[in-house]
Amino acid sequence: MTHYTQIIVDKADGIATITLNRPEKMNAYTRTMGAEIIAAMDDIDADDAVRAVIFTGAGEKAFCAGADLTPEGGGHVFSDPTEVADLSDARVRDGGGRLTLRLFESKKPLISACNGVAVGVGATMQLAMDIRLAAAHARYGFVFARRGIVPEAASSWFLPRIVGIAQALEWCYTGRIFDAAEAKAGGLVRSVHAPDDLLHAAHSLAREIADNTSGVSVAMTRAMMWRLAAADHPMEAHKIDSRAIYRLSRSADAKEGIASFLEKRRPMYPGKVSADMPDFYPWWDERPYE
Repeated sequence: MTHYTQIIVDKADGIATITLNRPEKMNAYTRTMGAEIIAAMDDIDADDAVRAVIFTGAGEKAFCAGADLTPEGGGHVFSDPTEVADLSDARVRDGGGRLTLRLFESKKPLISACNGVAVGVGATMQLAMDIRLAAAHARYGFVFARRGIVPEAASSWFLPRIVGIAQALEWCYTGRIFDAAEAKAGGLVRSVHAPDDLLHAAHSLAREIADNTSGVSVAMTRAMMWRLAAADHPMEAHKIDSRAIYRLSRSADAKEGIASFLEKRRPMYPGKVSADMPDFYPWWDERPYE
């Protein structure tokens, strides 16, 4: 079992929970934390028993208060003295972007249970998650313009797709902190909960997925939604969903889906994400940083 120092990974009954675990630092982000989340996602994607993933923060104050800017945090963009002339050099790459790109590649649905402050990378890492829930006292901030930099973690791609360009620009131009109610009104979060109810709500949602759906179907749906929503013509979506429907309709999961429906019972899907994805998956090949 992998030993983690800045996150906690718990797996139970088909649901994995990843907890950012630096409560004494308000779960501030470090390169170590990012690497550990990526390693955890590699393990989770390979584990067919896991059907959904919940992210949250340790303690009662913060999900993640952004990058750790103290000497203890080390390795963030403000402290790196390296001068690199070639901007295509791998050393230029943003660590938050490495993380969100890995989350983007996930085969499992990702649910954020934001339990407090989420600013900087604490906010942008959640954009690569599929469904975001917030505690009533949660606070968000895309504060980059107030630090003399720009939005990172590929958030210029994610945020406008989630909340629309006008809302994304306002939050990023002002860099102000806003509350959970505004986050919900702006489309950033799905629902706001009392702190004691937050994880229960996230688990209920994850349980709905884990108990009732095909893991292969969900993995394909996730890939299709994230990648095809930005296609320049619906024909691109038609090509992929036609192939997916054709292949999956002949699968053991489809047989079980129909049988369980007709027999009015809970489905027991045999398909495994690790072995039973359609033969044309993945259909994309744009991976410049492999």
